[in-house]
Amino acid sequence: MTQSENTTDPAEPTRAAEPSDEGDGYDPEFLGTPSPVPMPTGPGLLELTYTHFTIHQDPERRMPAATAVNIDGASLVEIERGGESWRLDDRIDEDQQWGPELYSNNRFDRGHLVRRQDPLWGDQDTAERANLDTFHYTVCAPQADYFNQGRELWLGLEDYILEHAGAHEQRLSVFSGPVFDVGDPEYRGAMIPRKFFKIGAWNTGPGEDGATLACTGYILDQSNGLEQVLHPGAREAPALGAYRTFQVPVSDIAQLTGLDLGPLPGADRYSVPRGARGVAQRWREITGFADVAL
Repeated sequence: MTQSENTTDPAEPTRAAEPSDEGDGYDPEFLGTPSPVPMPTGPGLLELTYTHFTIHQDPERRMPAATAVNIDGASLVEIERGGESWRLDDRIDEDQQWGPELYSNNRFDRGHLVRRQDPLWGDQDTAERANLDTFHYTVCAPQADYFNQGRELWLGLEDYILEHAGAHEQRLSVFSGPVFDVGDPEYRGAMIPRKFFKIGAWNTGPGEDGATLACTGYILDQSNGLEQVLHPGAREAPALGAYRTFQVPVSDIAQLTGLDLGPLPGADRYSVPRGARGVAQRWREITGFADVAL
């Protein structure tokens, strides 16, 4: 089995440096559009800022409802993974965040909702601090450990958008989080999200009316095979379809999550097929980057 970036060997040594626990956070003016692009939010969420990203924690679900990260593709710093220590965030109560009790001795990864590489830019010290910041439990959610093409596609969407969307000066803001649902299965007292959302936003560059905001939205569905992870005695997860990735209208993400997405639905570059009704017709399953419409 291929190991994802979300697992950590507990025997690895811990890096000597400490994460910041508080950084400059997500910058809504980062893309340089005429109007700021606020991060998704909703009532009752707790805001936590880190280096180049911010999360809004749902204290009842004990996971992030939304995350927002700025990516400067022109000044990314490469930092190899190894020895980072997962930790709780001391700024909120322990009963408002899940820790090792949810992830130990099972087949759930601590899935980075802010991809580890995304905030690693700027000078070396800042990038090192951002790397450690992504190892807070408040930045992750349980994702099944099976790895297939769908998950590989999900992890690479930021790179694809940066390379092919004409992101002005290689800047991108990414918003992601679980899609909480009352029907999510329960495990160790936690409700395990079956779906996750991601929105990539960029600036298309100067036009007649100034810079233009553009974005596209995606859903990752880990429902297929989740039963095998929740109940190890069940049948093996399917080799294909364990993770399914869809390009979806950003307005559908707003409806599913109940989050305020601000100007993002209006900047969506995805065109719903004419006459499409229901999820099966509105959502486009993508099996490779060539399927993504920007």
